[in-house]
Amino acid sequence: MDTPTTVLYVDDNPKSNRLLTSVLEDSGFRVISKYDPVEALALCRRTSFDLILLDYEMPKMTGAELSREIKYLMPDLPVVLISGRTHMPQEELEFVDAHFGFGTVLDDLLWTMRILTPPKVVTLSGLPGGLPTGLPSGLPTKDRIAHHGSRYRPHTGQDHATEARWADST
Repeated sequence: MDTPTTVLYVDDNPKSNRLLTSVLEDSGFRVISKYDPVEALALCRRTSFDLILLDYEMPKMTGAELSREIKYLMPDLPVVLISGRTHMPQEELEFVDAHFGFGTVLDDLLWTMRILTPPKVVTLSGLPGGLPTGLPSGLPTKDRIAHHGSRYRPHTGQDHATEARWADST
């Protein structure tokens, strides 16, 4: 039950938008794309995302301006800016977590997007039906577990070997 990282991608160029959306989806991301930065900002006010990917050159509002508005709403939300420029003035990158310009390798963009979005953590109290089968009994419901592949692994504070033995036993 992997939950894909949800990305809001904003680019006014329909061709670029469709192409990168397709690449991101093929790479395991869930992408919601918008062509208009004002519409994207309105969507950010009512929907949550794991990461924002913005083109720099857009009408009405640049990607740098949109990143500033998004960071005011959700300061911890990672924002990645892409542009056709090799360098950007520092003030344009103030509210951006990463910038990729001319000459960027796609793998570098994908890697950075994955690094900026930590794995999703599920609380035991949030699981339907309580504890999943196979977890050791006696764990308080407030303890957190992380989803890895098709198994849940409790964060027990034990060393890696102990956790590996537990994972092998389930």
